[in-house]
Amino acid sequence: MQTSITKRPRNVGPFQAAALLYGDWGTSKAYVIGLAFAIAGYSSFWLILAVCVLIAFVGINYITICKFSPTGGGVYASARRKSEVLALIGAFFLIADYLITAGLSSLSCFEYLGVEHPAYWAIGSIVCIGAFNFFGPRHTGNLALGIAVFTFITVLILALLSLPFLKDAIDSIKPLEGGILKNWNSFVGIIVALSGVEAIANTTGVMKLDLGSTDAHPSVHQTSKKAILWVMIEVCLFTGLFGLAMNAIPHLQFIDGHIVTPDGTNIRDAMLRYMGNYFVTNQWGSESIGYFVGYAISLAFAILLLSAVNTAINALISLMFVMSRDGEMPAVFQKLNAFGVPIVPLLIATGAASFVLIFVHDVAALADLYAVGFVGAIATNLGVNAYDSTIPMSKWERSFMSLTFFVMIIIEITLLIDKPNARFFAIYIMAVGLVLRALVIEHRQKQWASKKVTLKHASLYTDDTRASLHHGAILCAVRTIGKTLNFSLQEAKKQGQPLYILFIREQKIVTDEDKNRTWLDDHEACRIFDYAKESSHEMTIKFFYVVSASPVNSIVDMAEKLQVSRIILGRPRHSTLLQMLRGNIVQEVSEVLTPNIDLLVIS
Repeated sequence: MQTSITKRPRNVGPFQAAALLYGDWGTSKAYVIGLAFAIAGYSSFWLILAVCVLIAFVGINYITICKFSPTGGGVYASARRKSEVLALIGAFFLIADYLITAGLSSLSCFEYLGVEHPAYWAIGSIVCIGAFNFFGPRHTGNLALGIAVFTFITVLILALLSLPFLKDAIDSIKPLEGGILKNWNSFVGIIVALSGVEAIANTTGVMKLDLGSTDAHPSVHQTSKKAILWVMIEVCLFTGLFGLAMNAIPHLQFIDGHIVTPDGTNIRDAMLRYMGNYFVTNQWGSESIGYFVGYAISLAFAILLLSAVNTAINALISLMFVMSRDGEMPAVFQKLNAFGVPIVPLLIATGAASFVLIFVHDVAALADLYAVGFVGAIATNLGVNAYDSTIPMSKWERSFMSLTFFVMIIIEITLLIDKPNARFFAIYIMAVGLVLRALVIEHRQKQWASKKVTLKHASLYTDDTRASLHHGAILCAVRTIGKTLNFSLQEAKKQGQPLYILFIREQKIVTDEDKNRTWLDDHEACRIFDYAKESSHEMTIKFFYVVSASPVNSIVDMAEKLQVSRIILGRPRHSTLLQMLRGNIVQEVSEVLTPNIDLLVIS
């Protein structure tokens, strides 16, 4: 038996990595500007400036984390190297983060578009995005990059429009009022500008390798460094610039946490739209052009925010799937639909994010819940890496990371004390997660006590025994016991040829932990291999188990590696629509198969 895993392709360059990061980190300016102004009015610029400094600090630390984590530097992966308990804590923080990211981004999207009942539209958008992800789109192309470029151009235009008003803005800035404690709490209240940086650490495993590095000794330092620096500079520069420019808007009133214009319009959750409208109208005296520019800004950020919803849902699905694979969540979380998408995590991600919006449909309230998750995740990741003596950091890198870690811990403690709803939300997430883990442990104990399948069923195959492979053998790729498998057994026996049976566990999410997975953990594979073994009747037969995001590549690669003469596949029985969405494996194999290997299709 050979258990194999298809390598995750490293095809994400610095531009694509920056686009993915920008889709999460870059969205915060859409709502943090208004939140800051609602909290501190014409003194808010100083708070925004302080947040920008912290953004730079955290960004520099994540350059270091990615430098030493070329196969995945997210909080769950980092913490798991040290402690399963820390990994659980970090994972629960991330779950809270992703849930609120989806809700907050979707709600902010429709606040910008100015529709009635934005919460209903937000719930509908989450459900639609979840339905879209059910089909596990096979090709995303450079969509994230396109959206990021479109949004950046919009941000740049708004920045240029604000330049003539900067003198008025500077004249309108007021000093901070109140004591240190009051201003600290206000600072913590707009910490959402920091959200999204974890996205880059989770993608190091698919980034293009640095020049000179290899799969055996990977390095993505240059790729991740460029991506982080580009986005970090954009976020700091334009968040600070817009935080300054909005002070040029006069006569704004602050009522019950909202920002009200002289005509009675609440603009807190669509501040950038109003800024564009105001700057154009007052510069050129045209209300119609000002309205058009404001709407264009709204549209650009709405698209970016919806992209952030999609990113959050996918990240949540991936996290729950990986935790299930690690034995921290129920095994049902690994159940895949016909498109290789984990179905239970998809339903939970979509349902939970929508459920939150039923009870909390205010951007400021969601921001409070939001902060507990991502601040906790960042703090955990920084702490785990800073105090891991096995990581060869320089003294300066370790000291700087430790300092940032302590700042993030203080922020998290402040949030838990001052934001009771955020505190209860974090407790609920932790409680549900611990209950699920307890159920997993109980089920695992019962399962192993009654397990009947053992390693004696496996015929061992290693690279050292490659010479024993038979040229001209038959390779049969199967999903179930049926006509294809039975024909292969009969044909191999009739022709006196060795038979290699390949079972592919198709997953859209393939993790590093999958390399430790064996066919004994897969009940369907056990059933097929046991049936084939009982039916072999002294035939030469070997079994292969592959975890793959691309069944076509796995079949062709295995056929060439084993030097078989024939491949036997079953005819797809999906409808035309399903074949279009999922792909026709037989057709795709025939297109890339070398001429010296025959393909036999069983109908």
